[in-house]
Amino acid sequence: MRRGTRPRMGDRATSDVVVRLRTPEGRDEWLYCHSAVLAAGSKYFADRLSDAWPTCQILDSRYCVEVHCAEPDLSSHVTALRLLYADEPVSRFGVRGALALLQAAEHLGCPRIAAACADYIESAPWDEADEEEILAAAPFLAPQHGRLLARLRPIDPAPAAGIFLSAFRHATSAAAPRELKSAAQEQLEYMLTEDDDAPLLAFDDDSVKSQVKDCVTGLLNRFSDFVSSALTKQKEAPCSGGDDGEPQQELHSFISDISWVCQVLSKLEMMKYLVIYWLGASSHVVEVVEAACPGFDCLKTRLKVIEISAKVLEAAAFSNIVLPAEKRCHAVNVWIRFAGRTKALVDQADVGDGDAETPKIGLDGEVWQGLESAIVSIVLTLPSNTQAEILSEWLQSKHACFPDLTEAFDTWCYRSKVARTRLSFLNNINEAP
Repeated sequence: MRRGTRPRMGDRATSDVVVRLRTPEGRDEWLYCHSAVLAAGSKYFADRLSDAWPTCQILDSRYCVEVHCAEPDLSSHVTALRLLYADEPVSRFGVRGALALLQAAEHLGCPRIAAACADYIESAPWDEADEEEILAAAPFLAPQHGRLLARLRPIDPAPAAGIFLSAFRHATSAAAPRELKSAAQEQLEYMLTEDDDAPLLAFDDDSVKSQVKDCVTGLLNRFSDFVSSALTKQKEAPCSGGDDGEPQQELHSFISDISWVCQVLSKLEMMKYLVIYWLGASSHVVEVVEAACPGFDCLKTRLKVIEISAKVLEAAAFSNIVLPAEKRCHAVNVWIRFAGRTKALVDQADVGDGDAETPKIGLDGEVWQGLESAIVSIVLTLPSNTQAEILSEWLQSKHACFPDLTEAFDTWCYRSKVARTRLSFLNNINEAP
């Protein structure tokens, strides 16, 4: 070899060592190398080629060093050996290629190559397959490469709460672009979803819930202003209801946002605030919706209102939210009528659509069932005379098919018939001297 000329792997004329890569499957790779290059870049070869290590002289007095590796790792070991001869320790092999090379470099004790691979992997974008490969390899990597997992580690509570609140403000803001608002709503819902993994956040901090409540208050206040303005315009020009598409779109936007907030508050166990607001505003909400969506127009908006009302009434019926009888009575009266009209419109739309390939407009059956169960439960909490008034109106309605109050009717009949007997002790108390 001429002075100043860099040796090349595979040059049999100048090589003084053969590296034999062997796999359990019996595959061999013979590489003609140079002991000085190997020892300088690899601790493994430095040890094997030292005077203290017994060697086997074969092939015209050249040293032979065996390296055992798994079949899938053979090519990355070859690459690691080639890079010992390169000016730059590593080229860009893609994340998974660099990861395989990193593992080979660690096996051969090549710190320069391993560090270059780790630097590249740490700075490169990953897809999901890359992440799975990195997680699988992580337990076998040297401790100094733990930084590769930095972007995959669980986030600390403080920044997690910060990003949640920032996203929640966008999700409930009137000024946020629709794309940003939709993305924020989607990701926040995912963060709170209980699936195979635990929810991303645990809301033990009252200050976080307080800020969530402030955002919801702002949304509901804007909605109240919209409802008041719409009702005022309706009184001034009653014949124009439903003709202008802009109020319909604004109404649908508000209802969609409140529907999403309803889901989030349910997961945060903060439904009480929305229940009190929604039941108090029920009459005005229904009046605005009926004016803006008189028939089949904006049926999706009506169904969103049904979704909200179902969750609100379920919370009122089955949770620890205590409401006066007058509010419970008013709420079920309003939503029995609206639910009956909306269900009839949905059934008519499904029957009238002759195209079997067109998706039908409707809700999951569990929503209707949940609404019906909540209404029945609330009706049965009311005084018997109030129940009689509600049931009488329901029986006379042309929409008596939904909600089905038969269970409430049966219970009312039984209670009414046995009332005198069951409460006879009251007569004895009244007749006592």
